[in-house]
Amino acid sequence: MPATPHRQRKPEWLRKPSVLSPELREVRQLLRDLKLNTVCEEASCPNIGECFGRGTATFMIGGDRCTRRCHYCDVTTGKPFPLDPLEPGNVAEAAARLNLRYVVVTAVARDDVKDGGARHFARTIQAIRQRLPAAEIEVLIPDFKGDSDALQVVLQAEPDVLNHNIETVRRLFDLVRPQGDYDRSLELLARCREYAPHIQAKSGLMVGLGETPEEVCSTMSELRQVGVELVTLGQYLQPTLQHLAVAEYVPQDQYDVYRAYGQTLGFRATFAGPFVRSSFHAGELHEHSQDTQAVLATDIGGWIALEAR
Repeated sequence: MPATPHRQRKPEWLRKPSVLSPELREVRQLLRDLKLNTVCEEASCPNIGECFGRGTATFMIGGDRCTRRCHYCDVTTGKPFPLDPLEPGNVAEAAARLNLRYVVVTAVARDDVKDGGARHFARTIQAIRQRLPAAEIEVLIPDFKGDSDALQVVLQAEPDVLNHNIETVRRLFDLVRPQGDYDRSLELLARCREYAPHIQAKSGLMVGLGETPEEVCSTMSELRQVGVELVTLGQYLQPTLQHLAVAEYVPQDQYDVYRAYGQTLGFRATFAGPFVRSSFHAGELHEHSQDTQAVLATDIGGWIALEAR
């Protein structure tokens, strides 16, 4: 794996202050009590202080060990433990205690399980529906190795949004996600629209890995062509020296270009900015996409601005 002997210094405008609030401590304690994992913690998300401080989190099911080793991701790779049958109910309980109106659930890749963890996703959606019938649910799924039956299991559980991140442009895909496949990810998103057109399809990608603006726009176009309606773009940050190095810290005005292009392509919502992650303010992104085409931006402080056309 192409590591770097040093880490490029992060510009000051990309540094978020550490936040230690009572709300953050309460969320962490709740997760510990229910033996739950979050992508916020496991993937070292820079927005964790803001999200936990708002009393929200992105639940990560299937355990904390991933069967794949993506070169950008800080989630632990290793042999996973068996799926926990209590986990779907515990996720629903945590969502209820946090009084969430919009629940985001992702997972580690579970290539060791026959269906890739699809039924575990479905059980989690069903448990949340039972506990919080008014809540909306977004799932961020792996590619299930292209298994269309596994995808249908998740879709039949009726999430409101199905997200699968393409992560990067075609040229860099094998470097960034060596156990994935660019066209397989596109096919999964196309099947989502084919099997369940009433469920919004969403995807996202990182920038700053060495891609060109033209390649990003090409990827956005391909996502739109397969029916993706919501798209996110954010700055890649190198978690450790063992991960891919940052090639560029993308300037703020480039996100303006991507947002404008997303609007031209007809995405119902385009969310772009340095701190954007696929689950960051996911509820707001989904909400604003319901009645109008939305362009969501983050300034360098991470605040959200909305323009509607």
